[in-house]
Amino acid sequence: MMNPEKNPVNPVSIGVVGAGTMGNGIAQVVARAGHTVILHDVSEEFLNRGMSAVDKSLQRDVDKERLDVPGKQAIVERIRTTTDFAAFKDASFVIEAVTENLAVKTEVFKTLDQITPPHAILASNTSSISITKLGAATKRPDKVIGMHFMNPVPVMKLVEVIRGMATSDETYERVRTLSE
Repeated sequence: MMNPEKNPVNPVSIGVVGAGTMGNGIAQVVARAGHTVILHDVSEEFLNRGMSAVDKSLQRDVDKERLDVPGKQAIVERIRTTTDFAAFKDASFVIEAVTENLAVKTEVFKTLDQITPPHAILASNTSSISITKLGAATKRPDKVIGMHFMNPVPVMKLVEVIRGMATSDETYERVRTLSE
């Protein structure tokens, strides 16, 4: 049986904005890698739906004996849900996975820029929106990067890392290391 192992590159906590298909999958993968996750969405209903999807996905792994019950429980317990962006005040890394709409994503990045510590990296799961444009909505474009996960996230072991024009080498290396 496989159990999750602690990741040696573990930031204090990793935020995920959006509990839909991509967001809940990202939260699951991040928690399975041993990280603490703060999963945010606009309503408890969306959060409950997202956590139900995580539970069902992990249960399939239990049923196929790729994970044991205590391992599943440990993963789920590493995911905390919230509707309050203030929960990201100590996050060192946040991955945005909201609807593929520039205006919506820009507002999320503006909010995260105000709430998260200055050293925090802000990543987007976008597949088509400019990382440079998202970075321009913040005071830290050097710490804005794309992390495009493939669907279904818990199955696909591929993350496309996308730099914006201002993304620093340090940000890129931290994201590459975390992705690996």
